[in-house]
Amino acid sequence: MTFPWLSLIVFLPAAGAVIIAVFLRGVRTIRWTAALFSGATLVLTLLLAANFNLANAMLPQFVEKAAWLPQIHVQYFLGVDGLSVPLVALTGILGFCAVLASWSISTRVREYFLWLLLLETGVMGVFTSLDFLMFFLFWEVELVPMFLLISIWGTGRKEYSAMKFLIYTIAGSAFMLIGILALYFSAGTFDMTELGKATLQPVLLSAQAIFFLIFLAFAIKLPIWPLHTWLPDAHTDAPTAVSIMLAGVLLKMGGYGMLRISLTIMPDVAKQWAWLLVALAVVNVLYGAAVTLRQTDLKKMIAYSSVSHMGYVLLGLASLGQVGLTGASLQMFTHGTITGLLFLMVGVTYERTHTRQIPEMGGLAKHMPIIAVGFVLAGLASLGLPSMSGFVAELTVFMGAFPQWSVATILAIFGVVLSAGYILWMLQRVFFGPEGGHFHDLRDARPVEVLAILVLLVPIFIIGVYPTLLTNYFNAGVMPIVTRLGQL
Repeated sequence: MTFPWLSLIVFLPAAGAVIIAVFLRGVRTIRWTAALFSGATLVLTLLLAANFNLANAMLPQFVEKAAWLPQIHVQYFLGVDGLSVPLVALTGILGFCAVLASWSISTRVREYFLWLLLLETGVMGVFTSLDFLMFFLFWEVELVPMFLLISIWGTGRKEYSAMKFLIYTIAGSAFMLIGILALYFSAGTFDMTELGKATLQPVLLSAQAIFFLIFLAFAIKLPIWPLHTWLPDAHTDAPTAVSIMLAGVLLKMGGYGMLRISLTIMPDVAKQWAWLLVALAVVNVLYGAAVTLRQTDLKKMIAYSSVSHMGYVLLGLASLGQVGLTGASLQMFTHGTITGLLFLMVGVTYERTHTRQIPEMGGLAKHMPIIAVGFVLAGLASLGLPSMSGFVAELTVFMGAFPQWSVATILAIFGVVLSAGYILWMLQRVFFGPEGGHFHDLRDARPVEVLAILVLLVPIFIIGVYPTLLTNYFNAGVMPIVTRLGQL
């Protein structure tokens, strides 16, 4: 029997949560234990990527399969290909940084880190499951930790925001479950590898109905306008670490689901409705950027910018070609690290200034130079500065989408101009404008915060300078999807 890499990666954070819940009481011990388990998970994900065979990246590797509910053909089925390996690594990176970003948590510390580690397990399960019902169960697992982390440790209207997140996601999940069952009765299996090869003969519902039932859940999670309204509230009122995980990997579950399921299992419907995806992508990009320009709350500004940047993912998906799909996948990874860093910087800034209102800040770079540098680098990466990963991802999306959707691509490119405007304007007002009179004794980043900043900056620069390191995985991972779509 081969070494169970994926089971260890998926359930190691949960094991840490159990140890914290049952055996540990001291705050310092709990923090270091959470860091140990999340750090070990990060190391395992990087080893997984290093040992992944790129020559066979189109096929699932590190497969673990066992009968689970044989009466209804449900399996414990884990595996990764070129599409999912980078997202597993991204979850490991952000899971570790989320723990580091939580070092100052002092309320109900044991429960906090317990739920944070369980959240990481749920996301890892989504990216590694190859049984559709198992995928759905992990999709639901992340709801409880997210709801509790926002409603207990959040700020502002935390109960409202947590409930809104829960209602939107559960509504999407209900539609997804109907679609999953309709797929099962049509194909007789929950095996995603088999569903990705089968020609469906719909029994209960038409192929289009199944497509949109499942797509709706992914559209809410991505999120796509007009199903996006839960996101700014959840981000604004969530604790810093939860915003990092939410923007970094939970949104990517939606894009990953579209690639793995919507485009692969129902390619004919995807091609028929690609024009709708393009229209929604342009609305996401321009609407999100325009609303971002009007924000005065630093955290809400970054939240709306995520809505805009997820439009680029949708534009790449709508291209239905190898370059566009690779660009969409790359955008998911790079947005995860960049926006994770942005939310980290917002969190450490708020912890010191006790305000997120941009007009109340000014001249903070003099008092917090390390935090200012981190914020500036994150902002430049977000606006797509060359030599940083955001530029590579957006360029690949535009090149993949332009041959088929030239007008839509040109409109989406205008979103880059708007993003440069709101990012640079924000940096000038917060860090380099006239100094605020009530900010004098602000301390700079602590060592644990510097470590989290560096962990996120490393992939931003490495992928920006040498994108092949990541595109080799994604290129191979999207090839079976492109083949199903008939674009080769």
